[in-house]
Amino acid sequence: MVPLLLALAFAPQAQPVAPAPAPSSTAAPPKPSDPLPTDWKPIPADELLVMTLTDRRRIVIRLAPRYAPAHVANIRALARAHWWDGETIYRVHDNYVVQWGDASEKKPLPPGVVAQPPAEYDWARYDAVTRLARRDPYSIRAGHSADGWPLATNGKVAWMPHCYGMVGVARDLAPSTGSGGDLYAVIGHGPRHLDRNIAIVGRVIDGIEHLSSLPRGTGGGLGLYEDPARYVPIVSVRLASELPTKARPRFEYRAADNARFAAWVRARENREPPFFTLPAGGADICNVMPPVRRAL
Repeated sequence: MVPLLLALAFAPQAQPVAPAPAPSSTAAPPKPSDPLPTDWKPIPADELLVMTLTDRRRIVIRLAPRYAPAHVANIRALARAHWWDGETIYRVHDNYVVQWGDASEKKPLPPGVVAQPPAEYDWARYDAVTRLARRDPYSIRAGHSADGWPLATNGKVAWMPHCYGMVGVARDLAPSTGSGGDLYAVIGHGPRHLDRNIAIVGRVIDGIEHLSSLPRGTGGGLGLYEDPARYVPIVSVRLASELPTKARPRFEYRAADNARFAAWVRARENREPPFFTLPAGGADICNVMPPVRRAL
């Protein structure tokens, strides 16, 4: 028995399992500006315009039918008619806009598209639910609609400002208002002097890099591509509601009609230390663009 006892005495012994340390919370405590899950609202599929370029580059535009109903109705009709398929981006103006549509200006509009819709440049009701601390050179007040659009007002009428990524309707001299066949997206510092002179119909919410990184044009001092060989082909433009269900992009906007969004606005107006040592006390509306995200 002695050899057996010795063997048992020198056999490896199981070590007691130490209790797992309590998980240490490294997550920052929630801020008053943090959204709740219910603050994120889905953007309807018929308010998403999907433009596909070559090499599978995709741009998604959120449309604003509540503020420009006639122009957005035209854009929907153009998309359903596949009018932009095979057309091009023909203007890339540095620090200004990218423009696309029919460069020849001779392509007939499809049935149902109004060639000269009303001038939806501003409207009577200012329905912002937030208010920025400071006025700007173009408005006495600016803020956000409940459904996540930037707004400005002069106290009499309201409008959407020309901020980075906003999409407008190109037009000729008045009385032209633009059919919606030619559109542009802002890719530079907000050209607010265009406010109330052109219909804003939406905002690029995904893929802006496919527009802002294009080579600049030089023609006519307007950023036009002088050589048609440089035109950027458009493969297709579709409403998301036209796409197969599994292929539809899904996005959500952050609702602005709550205290959390108001706190987010204040935080944008007053950036915090340690990097920011002096709070600005205000912000331009184009620096407080409402958040949008892919649907989870």
